[in-house]
Amino acid sequence: SLRGSWQLRSGNGSVSLRAEVPGCVHTALLCRGLIQDPYYRFNDVMYRWISLDNWTYSRTLKTPFDVRKWQKVNLVFEGVDTVAQILLNNVTLGRTDNMFNRYSFDITSVIQEVNFVEVRFLSAVSYAAEQSRCHKAHSIPPACPPPVQKGECHVNFIRKEQCSFSWDWGPSFPTQGIWKDVRIEAYNHYHLIYFSVTPFFAKSAQQWYLEVESIFDVVSSKPIAGLVTVNIPKLQTQQTFSVKLQPGEGSIVLLVNINKVRSAAVEAWWPNGHGKQTGYNMTTTFMMEAECQIEKFSKVYFRTVELVQEPIPGSPGLSFYFRINGRPIFIKGSNWVPADSFQDRVTYDTLRLLLKSAADANMNALRVWGGGVYEQDEFYDICDEIGIMIWQDFMFACALYPTNQNYLESVRAEVSHQVRRLKSHPSIILWSGNNENEAAIASNWFSIPYPDIGVYINDYVTLYVKNIREIVLSEDKSRPFVASSPTNGLESVKEGWLSQDPYDTHYGDTHFYDYNSDCWNWTVYPKTRFASEYGFQSWPSFSTIEKVSSPEDWSYTSDFSLHRQHHEGGNTQMLQGIGRHFKLPQSPDPVKKFKDMIYLTQVMQAQCIKTETEFYRFSQSEIISGEGHTMGALYWQLNDIWQAPSWASLEYGGKWKLLHYFAQNFFAPLLPVAYEDKGMLNIYGVSDLHEDHKLTLRVVVYAWSSLEPVCTLGEEGVTVKAQSAVPIYKESVSGLLERCRNCTRKSCIITFCLVGEDGLRSPTNHYFLSSLKDAVGLEKTQLSASVSQQDDTYVFVLQTTAIAPFVTLDVGSIKGRFSDNGFLMTEKKKVVVFYPWEPTSVEELESSLILTSLLDVV
Repeated sequence: SLRGSWQLRSGNGSVSLRAEVPGCVHTALLCRGLIQDPYYRFNDVMYRWISLDNWTYSRTLKTPFDVRKWQKVNLVFEGVDTVAQILLNNVTLGRTDNMFNRYSFDITSVIQEVNFVEVRFLSAVSYAAEQSRCHKAHSIPPACPPPVQKGECHVNFIRKEQCSFSWDWGPSFPTQGIWKDVRIEAYNHYHLIYFSVTPFFAKSAQQWYLEVESIFDVVSSKPIAGLVTVNIPKLQTQQTFSVKLQPGEGSIVLLVNINKVRSAAVEAWWPNGHGKQTGYNMTTTFMMEAECQIEKFSKVYFRTVELVQEPIPGSPGLSFYFRINGRPIFIKGSNWVPADSFQDRVTYDTLRLLLKSAADANMNALRVWGGGVYEQDEFYDICDEIGIMIWQDFMFACALYPTNQNYLESVRAEVSHQVRRLKSHPSIILWSGNNENEAAIASNWFSIPYPDIGVYINDYVTLYVKNIREIVLSEDKSRPFVASSPTNGLESVKEGWLSQDPYDTHYGDTHFYDYNSDCWNWTVYPKTRFASEYGFQSWPSFSTIEKVSSPEDWSYTSDFSLHRQHHEGGNTQMLQGIGRHFKLPQSPDPVKKFKDMIYLTQVMQAQCIKTETEFYRFSQSEIISGEGHTMGALYWQLNDIWQAPSWASLEYGGKWKLLHYFAQNFFAPLLPVAYEDKGMLNIYGVSDLHEDHKLTLRVVVYAWSSLEPVCTLGEEGVTVKAQSAVPIYKESVSGLLERCRNCTRKSCIITFCLVGEDGLRSPTNHYFLSSLKDAVGLEKTQLSASVSQQDDTYVFVLQTTAIAPFVTLDVGSIKGRFSDNGFLMTEKKKVVVFYPWEPTSVEELESSLILTSLLDVV
């Protein structure tokens, strides 16, 4: 391994320092104290010079083996970011131009006992500009990001993390560095490069079988014969194959049948909330002539996936849903973006915390979005373990792309490398060609004159269909592929891969954003087959912002607040959204006013996405005016790349926003959902459970002015059907208010929950009958909390003197999460548990705790 300490120097040699590999220039400079935190205040702009320079990594290396004893020696880079010339002992081995590719250089004839390795980088920014200049055929828009993003231009001309040149939620840090492992490998005879195991279920025989693929480099000049044994002890399955490897690079595919009797007993891999994530240990032994044995240990999972697109009775168009192991699964989750601008800071613990938080909020899926990176192996390993399904985009986003020969060759290598690397993961259920590029052409985002559009359509089909799709289908037959998101699925294919309207609710998936309408009004949302992106912004908590700002920044209208907002008009949109339903903060103390704003943006975001997600969930079993059967809700976005206002539910560093606490409830396996239609209150029972349940629906109406319920209504023996959404209660709002005398829309609130015999219970949900700024009888409450330790958790006992909406516990920068937050408090006492992610104490928690409810905003 060549991990560890390298020498790093700037273009003219004026800056020279030690740098860790894997790593990048920015983190190296930060480590040595040569720059401040790049995320601090306005540093993203102040530090532009770093990415405009051309840096060089170098090191000397003693060869730890006798070179003469080995037939082949390679220098292998798992990832180079991005454009570089690689030299060994002053001999140029080759060049790199794709961050997502793996590069292997034959150094057999160049390696010596002591070696000098050099990686000479070229600024990604100047390379992208140069590539764009040289592309004479036709322009490839967009040239530059909107000014509000403070980003760099022509990112579509470089195979690099697209959001590293800036995005509407992230900064511009076009890094340079050796971002993944680098090593020297030496071998005789043959060497295993890729190894993958993919499960299939033969319906006719009712039997599982595995496709075991091995890709070798055979060094000898004649074929090598031998035996391969595959052993899965737990399934009493062992098979031996005789194989012959031809000289050069080639692959062998072995079909391993799981013993018939055991096949019935195979425990399949299920998504979170639907069963276990059982994996089986498998050993593959290659015993080839020439006495060279390789033993490969892997975990194998059994699961099938189908993307079902079929006609639906009473509805034009086609369905769009996933069947896992033959069972239709409603997809619940979010969209994943890179967890840091500097990938070397994304550790196993970072990933584990974020992914575990997704699973803890009852999510079963994430979409790895196409403007980031193909995630590291550990990311997918964790998803395999905890049951998070992955919709995997290829890394193309919100742009048109070139299709010249060099570019296509680079992309082909990238796709084939990534599919080979990732296809053994049961968590990945779909490959998707790009993010929003079908829509970009269909809706003509880039104002291309009509006569020229054909050229771009041709480029689109060339890249995503004739190249990417072709490679995916030849490398992996075990999971579906769609060319874009949003797309109309099979309908897009029928229309030549570019549909008239990729946002059509009758086909495929949709992305939906609307910041001008009232987000509490469910009728503004599309009754789509599958919602793969939708969302609203909020600010991260004060404790998160505080780390990268100074006191003069702490106002909603400061230069800093504008600088951090990369979405045009975003801060104003949040204000308008809040103003619809809440009183805006008026505190004379600017810092209090800023904190109140932050709180209200989080309340508003949580409430909006709750309304929209509940709408998608209750639409799963019905068709209304030809629309419905919604089978997926992935909100935008799960996580943050830095500390700034964004659509995320997890802040940079992993702290849960109110939205994430709400998600725990709106994605609950069993949930009653209310909506109002033409004066009627409808309550649906939404269930992801595999069995029907007879339950009691408890409806409790409170007046804002009292902790005593005004009236309690019940509906016993309500059947909530397995994996569906069914109406379980209907009454006119006026009738309901009349029954609960003393109630008006402004003075009362409705709460409801589902309760079963065997301790089965849904979260308690509620429905606001008016905007909270119009609520009558709400009183400022005295909230108090006592904290005690219980094993490795902490118990907060909350007390209130009045009904309190959106009660929020915040312990600043103490890492951990609560069992519930942002809740409506309708009882004098409530117990909330804090799960720490690092050691803390009762004293520390008590002194950090800030309790807020809606009426604390003044």
